[in-house]
Amino acid sequence: MKLAIQLYSVRDHIKNGEDFLKILEEVKKLGFEGVEFAGYFGLDAKTIKTKLDELGLIAVGTHIGISNYEPENLAPTLEFCKTLGMPFAGVGGAPHSTVEEASRTAAILGNANKLAANDGIMVYYHNHTDEFKDLGGVKAIDIIKDSVPLELDTYWSFYAGVDNYKYIIENAEKIILIHVKDGNDGTPSALGEGQNDLQAVFKAAREIGIEWLVLENDNPVPNGLADAARSMEYLKKNL
Repeated sequence: MKLAIQLYSVRDHIKNGEDFLKILEEVKKLGFEGVEFAGYFGLDAKTIKTKLDELGLIAVGTHIGISNYEPENLAPTLEFCKTLGMPFAGVGGAPHSTVEEASRTAAILGNANKLAANDGIMVYYHNHTDEFKDLGGVKAIDIIKDSVPLELDTYWSFYAGVDNYKYIIENAEKIILIHVKDGNDGTPSALGEGQNDLQAVFKAAREIGIEWLVLENDNPVPNGLADAARSMEYLKKNL
């Protein structure tokens, strides 16, 4: 399995485009092979792609707002992703608090996914905890994954009471990326510093043949790079 980092994890180091290009250098030094974006800081796709190629980094995916996948905005969204050579493009979350909201999210992303296939791109949804709540006999996560693949965030699923190993195995055909994340009582942490059963996640990921594990920490301590460095050391010792 290859290792990427969701750049939201190091957002405290990025204030502008220059910082953004510099942080790509830093995560490469830590040993990551790919990145998942959380904003582009005013840079165009060609500039980012040039830097990725220079460093030997892969653009794995992105978290952008669901409005980018609406029919009227989809063409430029896909063009940007295609320029980056991105195989996957997703959202970090979208409306899902009711059956109606989840169904609309699923419809928008499902339609975008069908059209993105023409460019060799798969559109995905990244979960938090609430998607696993009961909405009266159905869960938002089930509505959404019927229409679009998932990037399973394994700390938020764990925090929701999900057995990650069982869920990953049972939904192997619907999970295309996995966020490796740890945490304590709803607060994310560096890997190995929380309560998540990461070995169960690794085991399931290997068994279903996941290509990319993506590190994410919403709450890095004392800063994004130091936190990511500790997580990378954990991965080197335990993956």
